[in-house]
Amino acid sequence: MKRKPPSADPVQDAPQVSAPQHAAAGAPAVAHSLRIAGRQMGARRTALTLLRVNQKNGFDCPGCAWPEGDERHTAEFCENGAKAVAEEATTRRVTRRFFDEHPVTDLAGRSGYWLGQQGRLTEPMYLPEGGEKYRPISWEDAFSLIAEELGALTSPDEAVFYTSGRTSNEAAFLYQLFAREFGTNNLPDCSNMCHESSGSALTETLGVGKGSVLLEDLHRADLIVVAGQNPGTNHPRMLSALEKAKVNGAKIITVNPLPEAGMERFKNPQTPRGLVAGGTPLTDLFLQIRIGGDQALFRTLGRLLLEREGALDEEFIRAHTHGFEEYAEAARAADWDETLAATGLEREEIEQALEMVLASRRTVVCWAMGLTQHKHSVPTIREVVNFLLLRGNIGRPGAGVCPVRGHSNVQGDRTMGIFERPAPEFLDALEREFGITAPREHGYDVVRAIRALRDGEAKVFFAMGGNFVAASPDTEVTEAAMRRARLTVHVSTKLNRSHCVTGARALILPTLGRTERDVQPGGEQFVTVEDSMGMVHASRGRLAPAGEALLSEPAIVARLARAVLGSGSVVPWEELSADYGRIRDRIARVVPGFEDFNARVARPGGFALPHAPRDERRFPTATGKANFTAAPVEYPQLPEGRLLLQTLRSHDQYNTTVYGLDDRYRGIRNGRRVVLVRPEDAAALGLPDGSYADLTSEWRDGTERVARGFRVVHYPTARGCAAAYYPETNVLVPLDATADTSNTPASKSVVVRLTPSAAEG
Repeated sequence: MKRKPPSADPVQDAPQVSAPQHAAAGAPAVAHSLRIAGRQMGARRTALTLLRVNQKNGFDCPGCAWPEGDERHTAEFCENGAKAVAEEATTRRVTRRFFDEHPVTDLAGRSGYWLGQQGRLTEPMYLPEGGEKYRPISWEDAFSLIAEELGALTSPDEAVFYTSGRTSNEAAFLYQLFAREFGTNNLPDCSNMCHESSGSALTETLGVGKGSVLLEDLHRADLIVVAGQNPGTNHPRMLSALEKAKVNGAKIITVNPLPEAGMERFKNPQTPRGLVAGGTPLTDLFLQIRIGGDQALFRTLGRLLLEREGALDEEFIRAHTHGFEEYAEAARAADWDETLAATGLEREEIEQALEMVLASRRTVVCWAMGLTQHKHSVPTIREVVNFLLLRGNIGRPGAGVCPVRGHSNVQGDRTMGIFERPAPEFLDALEREFGITAPREHGYDVVRAIRALRDGEAKVFFAMGGNFVAASPDTEVTEAAMRRARLTVHVSTKLNRSHCVTGARALILPTLGRTERDVQPGGEQFVTVEDSMGMVHASRGRLAPAGEALLSEPAIVARLARAVLGSGSVVPWEELSADYGRIRDRIARVVPGFEDFNARVARPGGFALPHAPRDERRFPTATGKANFTAAPVEYPQLPEGRLLLQTLRSHDQYNTTVYGLDDRYRGIRNGRRVVLVRPEDAAALGLPDGSYADLTSEWRDGTERVARGFRVVHYPTARGCAAAYYPETNVLVPLDATADTSNTPASKSVVVRLTPSAAEG
């Protein structure tokens, strides 16, 4: 039965607020998951679909990239995973009639939540120049239109090819191959906006820009530090791994400006204790750090380890590291007053953390965007590495670095070559395999792509998935930049904000989802993904496609390439898209670690990619060793009367996809325009709980960026710190406010002033 989507945007101007919760998951998570799934899919489809999520013979969840263990539960999904699957496997459909009833101006005035609730896209749609409505277009005409625009460019570098993390390995490999045969390295992706800082720091210090742990390492750890991350909302299945570590005797330190329900207590819905009893307390020590103070914290912990006799793994340092003396000199100079000012912590709290570190032989540090989206994010993550190197916690079972990635294949896309600064060795291998001439000049990342569109230096924008407009910083600048393009193209499963902010001409190309059967001329296909810990495995959809006109992402790329490059292309596009095993054969000859790809991925559970620091304690850096670093300690400076704002997700949200208007763990219902402020800070600003405020960010360019009408919620944030949801507050993040080295938007440390709103809502 086709389920009817909401016909009108819900009223969101009066959020309801109650006390935040102190435990995550449990029976309420199960009930909420089933309720959402039932509304979108119905009872039978819900059962058939959810029981295949993350199973060895099923499909990979289209949500986060958290890995699965060898032993799987019957229900191997979390609440947010169930929501992601439900929205993809929904019976709701967006047809040509819908577009006839909703001009682009109408769609542009709708919320992202409303757009996403309309259902699956079913056929290619075209917005002509000067047109008011999208109208149907054939695939052949769509590809011809793209070829026309790309062919009219003065240079291939006037095109931008963006990628979302949900793209499969096979599609990503073909996509970057097409872009490079076309002649550009303009391959920005969502990594540029989230974990680029991790990759930059880890490549420099360890030689591999990925995490060094497997799931089993978390289970074996003595101490796990979770910094700048909220697993309860963003990676709920991680809570099961933390619970298992706790059962095995691990201690957990949580470092976060906000108390998070999931890190306080986890009610595992897979166990009787989780469903009907009190669940498992997770955090042993909560360090409520000031936003951006993490580098100072880890630097001071390093100083304290240097001062404690017998605390260092001197043999490891001597045999496997470089730069220790320079680092040690900087660490010994760490100043307590500066540390306490930067972190907002008490000295006793840091010393308590030290004792837990000293009691641990095997330590893992996990982090996410709370560490990666600051100006000094790369030095911060280097400092995490310093901290681990001091006690030999790299290349030891149960220890290492664990950057927790977002989208289910964001890491795999990078492995497949989706990168604006490719390694020469990768391009050499690509040229040998296909006989193309790959461009060597570095391309645009996300921020540089927006600047290029803004300045008229880029004219065509093509997105393989994602919601670029809503995900990017400086919303008004980004939207104006997109509107300057000659053509914008989005390969999508559902409507989103990016379809409403278009170039002179625009295309929406509908594609298969992870849940759907993919049949090509070579037979039924499967794709592969790489999880957050470097495990590669297969994903097989089983549902009938949402529409007869849908194409798979590999098929879209292949047909695009043939239309644009013509018979002169040396790549056998039709052969590759007809049988994805042939794509994997090519990947095996180009990408290290994928040798004998087809045979290895056929094994249930897949295989682990090699990781030299983890597997061999070998560090492929410029020095041949793990590198200590000694950057000056930085932290955001806060003018009087201002707050530091971090953008974050609600619990009813995954990245820019909003599943609902509640954030039950934080006690927010029926609204998203809220700002969480410590009561003492709000009182000093004259903002009572329940009042409304405008948020204005302050940046050195003198431009005032304003987000209006936010309900003030008195909340136990760190002193001087505030939090609000994105994408609503992306408007406050200046395009040029980025992390040094990685160029990632500094969305987690925005200086704002709050003033009473002229009108509520």
